[in-house]
Amino acid sequence: MKTQDTFSFAQTHEWASLESDALVWVGISNHAQEALGDVTFFQAPKLGQLVQQGEVVAAIESVKAASDIHAPISGEIVALNSTMDNTPELVNAEPYTTWLFKIKPASQEVLTSEFERLMSLEQYNSGADA
Repeated sequence: MKTQDTFSFAQTHEWASLESDALVWVGISNHAQEALGDVTFFQAPKLGQLVQQGEVVAAIESVKAASDIHAPISGEIVALNSTMDNTPELVNAEPYTTWLFKIKPASQEVLTSEFERLMSLEQYNSGADA
């Protein structure tokens, strides 16, 4: 898995990482987990679900809030992180190594154009702190 400096970020606080398996791994940013507080539940998307960039595909809940998780790119949900079923609090301890689901991009063209709309870590941090 790559590091957070190589991730791309959505304005809705998801990170996306194109990995060597040609899939996009998706998680939530440190800023998002801090705003949520202690995560208690993760409602995963459906395996095989086709998603569009920006679409609400999952939800995450904490003791103080609930938040939607959006698809950072368009494609098919092809893997779910089963550890989130029993230990969703891992997101609080390790937001950049705890992935939530993986997306197989709709096409290389879509992947390229949609990744261009996401932000670098530096861009994200300057907006998240504002």
